[in-house]
Amino acid sequence: MIQRVLVCGAGGQLGRELLTTRPTVGPCFARDRSALDITNIEQIESVLDETGVQWVINAAAYTAVDAAETDPEAAREGNAVGPQRLAQACATRGVRLLHISTDFVFDGTKGQPYCPEDDPNPLGVYGRTKLEGECAVVRAGGRPLVLRTGWVYSKYGGNFVKTMLRLMAERDHLSVVEDQVGTPTWARGLAQACWALIDRPDAEGIYHWSDAGACSWYDFALAIREQALALGLLQDAAEITPIPASNYPTPARRPPYSVLDKSRIRSVLGAAGQHWRAQLAAMLNELKHMENAAT
Repeated sequence: MIQRVLVCGAGGQLGRELLTTRPTVGPCFARDRSALDITNIEQIESVLDETGVQWVINAAAYTAVDAAETDPEAAREGNAVGPQRLAQACATRGVRLLHISTDFVFDGTKGQPYCPEDDPNPLGVYGRTKLEGECAVVRAGGRPLVLRTGWVYSKYGGNFVKTMLRLMAERDHLSVVEDQVGTPTWARGLAQACWALIDRPDAEGIYHWSDAGACSWYDFALAIREQALALGLLQDAAEITPIPASNYPTPARRPPYSVLDKSRIRSVLGAAGQHWRAQLAAMLNELKHMENAAT
């Protein structure tokens, strides 16, 4: 089915991968924050009317988890007010919305993968405002989709993988938290899941997506080091020491366990995601080629 789609937040990690993986049929309109502020209802309505899209994928968000603790109003504007206004404008025009949310809506105490129907209980401002945004999107009607994910990284922008590569190149020793467990998610796979989901006209409600498997931040760092050394992205193996989260205090509390159950989306798409280690290898290989091309 040919769809006219608007991507909000097109300058971010997911936004850029959405443009990379967009279907070859049907027009795709990309707007970064400079071109579309989702808190500005006049801009939203103007873009929707101008493009005549059938779908909006909202990858725009306030993602500074720790900064949200000291600037809750900015977080709420980006994560709750913006999605509310976008959802209302979409619903009144019969435009369907796919809104990206987060594993941070959960408190991490369940101890097993979270299902879409599990009760949220966010620990901090970021998670609370993202949950507000989810609720506003659902209340607006129009059969919206909410897709929760977590631990997203890509070759673009700032993220855990690129931070680890930089620190491993600069230091001989790193300490990484070992008692927070989740699933790394390459933005490329998440983008592909978004396109596949909006191609299922009967899909609606809340879904979860991440790559397959689970690990701690410490495990993730070890895998980054191993694969980066094999690809020549690192020359030396920095020592990595596991530490408890209590030894690395941050302004925002993180859920200790935020693995997402993806059974519902697998049943809709008929496929499971790739394992996080395979996705990490693919992304690092792309990063190597990008760096080689720049030199």
